[in-house]
Order: sequence, then structure tokens, then C-alpha cells
Amino acid sequence: MASKTCTYAALPDAIDLVSYDAVVVGSGFAGSVLARELAERGELRVAILERRPQIGGNAFDCLDSQGVLIHEFGPHIYHTGSERVHGYLSRFTDWLAYRHEVLAFIDGNYIPVPFNLNSIEQSFATEKADALKAALLAAYPEGSKVTILELREQKNGLLKELADYVYEKVFVYYTMKQWGLSPEEIDPAVTARVPVLVGRDNRYFQDRYQGMPAEGYTALFQRLLDYPGIDIFLNTDAVTDAHLQLSSVGEKGVAGAGPDGGAAGSGTADTADAPFTAITLQGKAYNGLVIYTGALDELAGYRFGQLPYRSLDFVYRRYPQKHVQPCGTVNFTVSEDYTRTTEYTWLTGQDLEVTTVAEEYPRAFLDPQSQIPYYPVFTEANQAAYDSYKALFQRLPDFYLAGRLAEYRYYNIDQIVERALALADGILEA
Repeated sequence: MASKTCTYAALPDAIDLVSYDAVVVGSGFAGSVLARELAERGELRVAILERRPQIGGNAFDCLDSQGVLIHEFGPHIYHTGSERVHGYLSRFTDWLAYRHEVLAFIDGNYIPVPFNLNSIEQSFATEKADALKAALLAAYPEGSKVTILELREQKNGLLKELADYVYEKVFVYYTMKQWGLSPEEIDPAVTARVPVLVGRDNRYFQDRYQGMPAEGYTALFQRLLDYPGIDIFLNTDAVTDAHLQLSSVGEKGVAGAGPDGGAAGSGTADTADAPFTAITLQGKAYNGLVIYTGALDELAGYRFGQLPYRSLDFVYRRYPQKHVQPCGTVNFTVSEDYTRTTEYTWLTGQDLEVTTVAEEYPRAFLDPQSQIPYYPVFTEANQAAYDSYKALFQRLPDFYLAGRLAEYRYYNIDQIVERALALADGILEA
């Protein structure tokens, strides 16, 4: 039996990474689940290379100066309809019975979102609200979700009026702030998906399983990775510290990603599109499994340019009272420069005489050294650029992409876990 999990503050000089059966780059949900599965079910020896000084990726949480448990990289809300995902994560945590509700601060009032029958009653005078509700219930069954596009296509003028109201008061300014776009630049397909709930369920999610880890996400990760054969190396950049290098042979020579992330070898135009075919770690050929959860453009030296993302800045406000807002998250859809505020004592269930609120400011992602890429910017051109990067890695044996950054997709927690478990199934079956 391999030794118990070891966590290192950095990669020691004496560690030979080539001796591991698998190397996992990143310790978020994707990397951590795969590491555990490879170690537990596959009985493999796994090294996790984590660039940050802690595990958990963007789901990392910690106590602030007031003793409030905050999510340092933005709120993470657990919900799923998957029996497998919930059963799997429940091995590593108990759950607080938290049901996420979101209010939009509109014209001085807190309105439930997604917009529903309660929202209508709070937004309009009684007579108009009754007419709007009646029109909505006449057109759609109670409990259904209907998009703005569907409402606008109805002949009933009240439904079109409702769609326009939701667009103006809930969607357009929030989206402008989130993505840095003007109303004209916002994809109509995105607008069309904005839902109205024909019912009175104020929960943001309707999944069967919802909650928060009873002791926080970091404690969940600690248990998830506490297994013989898993070694964790913190403050360890895969390229600059572990010297992960990729090489490929083109028509006129060798090209690859060097230790600084830039082009190595000949770097000729003829080899710019040549796929990678070999991996080295610490200057030695590596033939084990590699699970990569980071950004592909960075690993490939940005040879096709930097993939666009949106980043976030957080400003924390601390108050000497139990609560300052009526629920965990408030969206500011018609005012303020920030998109939303999160009061963490609602999420964590802590019963304190103090509270902490985080304001969330979207930003353009310009500097990979100082900013975190949170949200991929989805356009056909950006997807094509990502596909070009992905093609570079297709010929690498036993090299797997997992997670938001590596797949250039926005995934919820349960989606990432489900995909990681499925990928582990395929790897171990093979």
C-alpha cells in the first residue's frame, strides 16, 4: 500500500516526478476528483501540481479577519440532479440545508430572480400585476419556464410588455457589466434564453439536491485528496517549476512550448500548427498519465493568441451585525458598477454578530500574471481559436483535458464532477 497523502509547500528538488504513474495539473474539482479516482480505483501513484498556495481551485474557502467563512474566488453554490455526483461528494462532506435565492435590487425593491409570479406582484400595481399573471397562466402551465423570446412572440400584448420589462430591468444592464458589451453587441440568442418562471418558487435552482458543505469546500477537498498514493505540491507551476515541456516534429524541425511558456526549437511558421507528440518533466521523458486542468493557450505559449475571458475583482465590506441584506446574493441589474453582492453568512449558516459582503466587479482579462480567467467569452471566432489549441494536443498519448479552463467552457460544480467521473471511467477501463 502506498504511503498516506503528503502535501508539500513547494516541489522539493529530490522529488522525481517521472516516477509517478499520473501527474494532475490543478487541484480544483476536475483535478481533485480525477486524482482520487486514479489513486483509489486505479491504484496509481499520483502527483498534483498546484500553482496556488492552497488546494481547491476557485472553490477554495477560508476564514476572514472576522471569522466569516468566505469563498475567496467568488461564491460557489452546490446543486445537482445527479444521484452519482451527490453520492460521490457526500462521501467527503455533510451538507447544510441551504437553498439559494437571488434577489435583484430594482428601483429600491428586492425582486426575486428568475422573474416569477411573486416578482410580478412586487413590480407592478395590483391591477396590472393581476392582468400579467392571468395572461401568463393562460398561455403556459404553472411550473414551466418560458423565455423572453417566447413571450415576445405571443400575440398577447401583456406578455410582450412583461418580456420587455424583464429585459430592461433584469437583463440588459447586468449583462453589459458582466461582459463589457453594449446592448447592440449582446448576442440575441443569449437574450432569448432569459427565463420567466410561471410559478412562485423563489429558489434560483430547482435541482433535487442542494446545499453547502457543512465545514466548507476546503474541508471537502482535504478529505477528497486524503488517500494513499496522492502527493500534493503547492506553489508549483507545471511549466516553470516542474518543467513540463511539450514537443512536436514539423516539416522543418522541432517546435514546442518552452519553460517560459514561449516557443522553443525552430519555431518556424511551418511547425506552428504541428501537434505535440511528447512530454518531458524535469528534463526527462514522461510516459505516464497527464490530467491538465489549466488554460490551453498558456500551455501552448499563446501561439494562436490569448483566448478571451472575463475576470473579476472582489471588494469586501465587513459589518458589525448579523445581516445587511435579505439573502445570500443580490444582483444589481439597474444600478451600481458591480454586478452582485454576496453575504457569506447566509451561505455558510454561521451564527455570528458580524457579517462579510463581497462586491463583484467584472473586468476584461488582460494579464494572465495578475488576473484570474473566470468566464470564457463565447463567440464562433473564440471557439475556433480554442479548437486550434485543442488540436495541438490530440496526438499526445495519455494526455487528458478536464475542467473549465482546459475545455474553455463554463461548468457548474456538479457538471465538472460528473465529467471528471466519466473521464476517470474511460481512463481506468482502458
